[in-house]
Amino acid sequence: MSTAAFHISSLLEKMTSSDKDFRFMATSDLMSELQKDSIQLDEDSERKVVKMLLRLLEDKNGEVQNLAVKWLGAPLGAFHASLLHCLLPQLSSPRLAVRKRAVGALGHLAAACSTDLFVELADHLLEQLPGPRAPTSPATIRTVIQCLGSVGRQAGHRLGAHLDRLVPLVEDFCNLDDDELRESCLQAFEAFLRKCPKEMGPHVPNVTSLCLQYIKHDPNYNYDSDEDEEQMETEDSEFSEQESEDEYSDDDDMSWKVRRAAAKCITALIGSRPDLLPDFHCTLAPVLIRRFKEREENVKADIFTAYIVLLRQTRPPKGWLEAMEEPTQTTSNLHMLRGQVPLVVKALQRQLKDRSIRARQGCFSLLTELASVLPSSLAEHMPVLVSGIVFSLADRSSSSTIRMDALAFLQGLLGTEPAEAFHPHLPTLLPPVIACVADPFYKIAAEALLVLQELVRALWPLDRPRTLDPEPYIGEMSAATLARLRATDLDQEVKERAIFCMGHLVGHLGDWLGDDLEPTLLLLLDRLRNEITRLPAVKALTLVAVSPLRLDLKPILAEALPILASFLRKNQRALRLATLAALDALAQNQGLSLPPSAVQAVLAELPALVNESDMHVAQLAVDFLATVTQAQPASLVEVSGPVLSELLRLLRSPLLPAGVLAATEGFLQALVGTRPPCVDYAKLISLLTAPVYDQAVDGGPGLHKQVFHSLARCVAALSAACPQEAASTANRLVCDARSPHSSTGVKVLAFLSLAEVGQVAGPGPQRELKAVLLEALGSPSEDVRAAASYALGRMGAGSLPDFLPFLLEQIEAEPRRQYLLLHSLREALGSAQPDSLKPYAEDIWALLFQRCESAEEGTRGVVAECIGKLVLVNPPFFLPRFRKQLAAGRPHTRSTVITAVKFLISDQPHPIDPLLKSFIAVHNKPSLVRDLLDDILPLLYQETKIRRDLIREVEMGPFKHTVDDGLDVRKAAFECMYSLLESCLGQLDICEFLNHVEDGLKDHYDIRMLTFIMLARLATLCPAPVLQRVDRLIEPLRATCTAKVKAGSVKQEFEKQDELKRSAMRAVAALLTIPEVGKSPIMADFSSQIRSNPELDALFESIQKDSASAPSTDSMELS
Repeated sequence: MSTAAFHISSLLEKMTSSDKDFRFMATSDLMSELQKDSIQLDEDSERKVVKMLLRLLEDKNGEVQNLAVKWLGAPLGAFHASLLHCLLPQLSSPRLAVRKRAVGALGHLAAACSTDLFVELADHLLEQLPGPRAPTSPATIRTVIQCLGSVGRQAGHRLGAHLDRLVPLVEDFCNLDDDELRESCLQAFEAFLRKCPKEMGPHVPNVTSLCLQYIKHDPNYNYDSDEDEEQMETEDSEFSEQESEDEYSDDDDMSWKVRRAAAKCITALIGSRPDLLPDFHCTLAPVLIRRFKEREENVKADIFTAYIVLLRQTRPPKGWLEAMEEPTQTTSNLHMLRGQVPLVVKALQRQLKDRSIRARQGCFSLLTELASVLPSSLAEHMPVLVSGIVFSLADRSSSSTIRMDALAFLQGLLGTEPAEAFHPHLPTLLPPVIACVADPFYKIAAEALLVLQELVRALWPLDRPRTLDPEPYIGEMSAATLARLRATDLDQEVKERAIFCMGHLVGHLGDWLGDDLEPTLLLLLDRLRNEITRLPAVKALTLVAVSPLRLDLKPILAEALPILASFLRKNQRALRLATLAALDALAQNQGLSLPPSAVQAVLAELPALVNESDMHVAQLAVDFLATVTQAQPASLVEVSGPVLSELLRLLRSPLLPAGVLAATEGFLQALVGTRPPCVDYAKLISLLTAPVYDQAVDGGPGLHKQVFHSLARCVAALSAACPQEAASTANRLVCDARSPHSSTGVKVLAFLSLAEVGQVAGPGPQRELKAVLLEALGSPSEDVRAAASYALGRMGAGSLPDFLPFLLEQIEAEPRRQYLLLHSLREALGSAQPDSLKPYAEDIWALLFQRCESAEEGTRGVVAECIGKLVLVNPPFFLPRFRKQLAAGRPHTRSTVITAVKFLISDQPHPIDPLLKSFIAVHNKPSLVRDLLDDILPLLYQETKIRRDLIREVEMGPFKHTVDDGLDVRKAAFECMYSLLESCLGQLDICEFLNHVEDGLKDHYDIRMLTFIMLARLATLCPAPVLQRVDRLIEPLRATCTAKVKAGSVKQEFEKQDELKRSAMRAVAALLTIPEVGKSPIMADFSSQIRSNPELDALFESIQKDSASAPSTDSMELS
């Protein structure tokens, strides 16, 4: 035995040691030895090494396991060429089993081998396909096609370059009279379509034609006698049908496999080419609908799946705007789909009563999808659907799954179809649903209670007059729900659903319950006491309390309120939120009936809830306080002090949300609005302003800026509630603002309060007020100047004839204060009514365009916002003039006008939207852009390229610094691309999009940061095209992760590099979530490089932990 062999033998022995450290070191040493070129193992030694490594894969120690995985994978790469050359001849083996194993092995090898070996494999397979008319063994051809399918499924993303030679050959073989070969060809097409949709583009028409031909391929069965089929409903005909199916279910019949492969290929076709949807609706949809009569269950399921994918692709993009103004293509697709609905229902009519459970489940899935894509489209076909639902609900012979599916379908239908469509069918529909409520299987009972709840909500809505008499149905619905509500030995889900269902019944039909109402309410009270059911009981009580039926809840109020009060002390946030909502509903609808002692118990719990630790709870608590103040003002005497002190502390929070502020305003108005007032107006004003007025005179504002706005809003709310006090309040504020003794904080609060109070009390003494505001614009304090500017604009909006000409005159006369005065104009334009602004619009327009060429960018930004707000006053008149300014020769004017476009686009629907088609609104209103993308995208992509003519060198002493003037434009272009990715994904050519992302990965720091985020998003949204070019995407990521900062660089350079690495690693982590990416040799190599580098490994682990704790990476802030 040689020295090397002896050494390896001793290492193998140590690898069996009981000491994990021995095993780890021996494995490591063995692999180091094997990497030496001088070591040549014989066959027996190789077998021993591999056997030992396989054994260590199950080692108890994780580190040893990891080492074994690493080293077992590493040597295999060296054998890929040998494996390929061994496997290729096996494709011609006379034994079928050997050929099948070789096909599977080659598929897996294709995913992991090098590019050169993959090209060799593809060339070999192409050489083996001589053409359909050449004399070749059918078995050989079948094997080669199956191998192509296997390679396509495992490594289809690598086949793209070979498809132009490959696809025509496979198309030709489809025409041979060999069903097994046809199946293999169609399976290969399916793999190609899924993995290489872009490269398959030119071949789509031919593949579609083949699929349409072979989805009908059933030579052994006659489908023409439709009339006979429709009459097969008696037991005799069912028996004859069974005979017929037995006759044709021949073991030698392979045609069903061809049809199944064609259906799956159609599914891949629809899923991979959303841009061809209109064509698919014309060509594929009618054929799929006709094939719903398919006799083979597996094939039928795949046909249903194909049509469901077509429906999902047709679904309009999410967002309110599509409901108002859908893109042309989406509208046309939906119109075509609407025309298919009668055909779909007719084709499914018999299937809904098929003996096969799987067929009925497919029908329900398809109809559910259809109803969600086209709401209200199934109303006229309700007789057919109800008949099918009742058939499945009454089918107790088979599994419970079909009944649950039927109930789920019915629930969805109640949400999408008009209630009137169900009225004639309720006598038929209700008994089987009631029977399911009593079903012993808890899942069916829970689903049935949900359906019953939806029935009540949909058929007897509270916001419309009743059109259906509930008397024939209320008894059995109430009895069935009460039976479930009374039972205590139920599954938790059934208990909760029964409580919710009863809440809906009482809330919607409580006036029909008669003598059952009080026992039902007492049952709800009992469930309120139970810890397990208290949360659903609180929500059910809320439903009853908000009901416009004004039911008498006195039997339970005295006991329920103390229980609800105790819930406010619980640590369960959901319970506290639900309880506050219930209390508010009770106070609104049962205010005078609430026992004062019980109300006191509830109010005692509220001061602890009014704090900034949970703003949502605080908002609901303050809303409830406002309601109680109006209903029972006397109850608030004891708690108003503690509550007010907490509320005033909350108002000093800079994080105060708008909802809490609005609730606070309502509560303060309620306090002074009662007769007599719970708290005196002057006292409240004093309490509100005390934090500001008690500050030192020269201490500056002290409080956060947002606090002044909150306090000003509250002062205005009090003035609105007490109009008789408003004028004196305004006068006092003017005095405080003018006084030289007032601190900065007092002046800021005075001006902000004037801005709000002026809307309520009028502008007050005109001349004096104007003088005070103008004087404040010259204040040394920036906060005072900003507050005065805001007040001038708001006061102007409240009294345009007095203030707006004065404001325009000041803008002309005071160029040094122009920025502040333009801010005032912006506030006035934003706050005033559009019609009241029209007389001044021309003057404002002229003044603004005179200032478009201002040297200060900040001034131009305010001018742009003013122009945007002014155009919205009269869009048809101003928009054409606005467009003309885009052609103006002066660059600053064009820039200002383009900036103004941002302010024409609001979050809500606006009359200007149809006129904005020529502008761009990707982020807020994508439907304005979708139809224009063919023209816009080339221009956008052009702006992502580095322009050498915009790069210049600047000498800074002895150093030269490179400045890229095109960087900001490129950055904006990539940000726009990201917005398109979020809102217009269906209209993008992802392969072209990826080309520019790939370029961005090698660009400037800011661009790389953006493209790393985009790449992570793309890996989630469309993994197939990303997988196709993963090898090219890895290199820039690797370069970023392994880059080193030059020694002696400043701290910021190190921080930037660390942030780049982290962002690149996030992109790598996202790529690794693509199922087949690990098969890429380059990705596998990069992964092992990350693992072997302690710094990168630690970074990767931390990113994985972050993504596990916060999985949402769906959006990027573009500021």
